[in-house]
Amino acid sequence: MIEDWQNGGFGVYVHWPFCQAKCPYCDFNSHVVAKIDHESYKSAYLFEINKKSAAISGRSVTSVFFGGGTPSLMEPDTVRAILTALKERFSFSNKAEITLEANPTSVDYTRFQEFRDAGINRLSLGVQALNDNDLRALGRLHSVEEARKAWEIAQSCFDRVSIDLIYARQNQTLRDWEEELKQALNRGFSHLSLYQLTIEDGTAFGDRHRRGRLPGLPDEGLAADMYELTQSLTSSAGLLGYEISNHAKADEASRHNLIYWKSGDFLGIGPGAHGRITLNGQRMATENQRAPTVWLNEALNSGTVGTMAPVSARDHATEVLMMGLRLAEGVDLGRISLICPDLIDPQGMSDLRDQGLIEIVGDRLIATPRGRALLNSVLVALID
Repeated sequence: MIEDWQNGGFGVYVHWPFCQAKCPYCDFNSHVVAKIDHESYKSAYLFEINKKSAAISGRSVTSVFFGGGTPSLMEPDTVRAILTALKERFSFSNKAEITLEANPTSVDYTRFQEFRDAGINRLSLGVQALNDNDLRALGRLHSVEEARKAWEIAQSCFDRVSIDLIYARQNQTLRDWEEELKQALNRGFSHLSLYQLTIEDGTAFGDRHRRGRLPGLPDEGLAADMYELTQSLTSSAGLLGYEISNHAKADEASRHNLIYWKSGDFLGIGPGAHGRITLNGQRMATENQRAPTVWLNEALNSGTVGTMAPVSARDHATEVLMMGLRLAEGVDLGRISLICPDLIDPQGMSDLRDQGLIEIVGDRLIATPRGRALLNSVLVALID
């Protein structure tokens, strides 16, 4: 009998916490510093990989994802060393996806070649907007022209390139978003990550919004129209919305993110990285110190990194449901029942079906397009 995590596979997430500037909308674990001791950080990453892989060595890695922060600010030699260490401890599937996130300001042809030679085979480029005024408002350091040059270099170096864009920005009209999205679609990308701007607590935007100093945000109706337009244009261009915010051509979905959405196991490496690892049938949550210097000191001096705690069956099943309903293919009800038989409220599920927010196809629970746009409400109604 397979363990539950095998429904999603196994991957590794490596967090690089440093950026050139902190974007006002970003609530990720990212930091701006004057100087980075690259050799010390490389040693710390290798220590953590060695320490955490001991209990789960022998697994097959589906994907490795270098996220951040801005991982393209890493030294290519550090990326190479990390991948070498992982390959010494795990087998890699023949089609292992190894992704690096990059910002247009850190793009250089020679550097991208070095990342490719180190083992990167997919690039995720944080473009965010195709409007110079909006790029400045979002705190981005690049221009539209620099973004275009960056993706041209990326496409010349890597077979698989994805770009990120943010919509529902301040003072953005539906026509504005349509024109931007069409520009991206005309470049022939095989994958697009298209996110609605969210205002998070603890960010500069969150502080401004609380004080009434973030004017021009779209109302719910306009934001919903932008979401619907996004689904329509991407579908017409042959990029199917396989997840709420992600669109891809056939076989080009992000294999790493599918591990999250299908609730597989993933090893979290680096400052602030989270992970989910199954040990002896028990799903465990791992979490590292967020502050880079604290994490570095732990790895180099204390001989231990992060914390680990068991995930209850109910919390595990909730994660499977919550993440799986983001996918167009939905989630296996039998799988949820095996983990936690009483998680889903039958009356809530019936009501949602009557409202056209979910459907049952075989043994799969699927959120309809309208249901995916209202997913938080759907989850509240489903969970008993």
